Amino acid sequence: MTTASTTTISQHDFYGSEGSVSLSVIENMKEEYGLFVWPCSVILAEYVWQQRSRFRGSTILELGAGTSLPGLVAAKVGANVTLTDDSSKAEVLENMTRVCELNNLNCNVMGLTWGVWDATIFDLRPNIILGADVLYDSSAFDDLFATVSFLLQNSPDAVFITTYHNRSGHHLIEFLMVKWGLKCVKLVDGFSFLPSRKASLLSGNIQLVEIVLSCGKSAA
Repeated sequence: MTTASTTTISQHDFYGSEGSVSLSVIENMKEEYGLFVWPCSVILAEYVWQQRSRFRGSTILELGAGTSLPGLVAAKVGANVTLTDDSSKAEVLENMTRVCELNNLNCNVMGLTWGVWDATIFDLRPNIILGADVLYDSSAFDDLFATVSFLLQNSPDAVFITTYHNRSGHHLIEFLMVKWGLKCVKLVDGFSFLPSRKASLLSGNIQLVEIVLSCGKSAA
């Protein structure tokens, strides 16, 4: 193999009054998207850390996980985590397994292609679905929201939490939420809860949104 020069291990630290967590992530700069820790992933991981009492003991599914930082944090704070990415991306799925081993975490790793209804998706019953920067390709939005809607219908009390760059596709996102029977119950600026030391290293207009089935409880 000649990929050693493009492969690196990045360190990600999370601090709290009662302790801290440190995670190592294998990144490969040759990959298009799947093996790089993007700003949306850093922000969603920080949100999981700050809301760790909510995640502890929950069943978590991360969609389009890639380097899997948010899911790894959830596992570290005591969640039962399944990490998923496109079934055709064998190298990404293999990397996810290696990252779990590197951090001594026992996560389930599986292929899950948005918009494809294979046997595995019918058995998933997550309390919380995570997705960092899964809204970057507008051509995949429909398949993503169809998948999220299906998963939420299987677990009606569940929530989908995602971070995304507020690009021109924002109105399309709102339209598709309505189309697939979903609604936003929380929308915040991703930098509003990010520690300054991390915020200074990132840029962009990043939103964090929590999405539920529209037939569920209304927002407070």
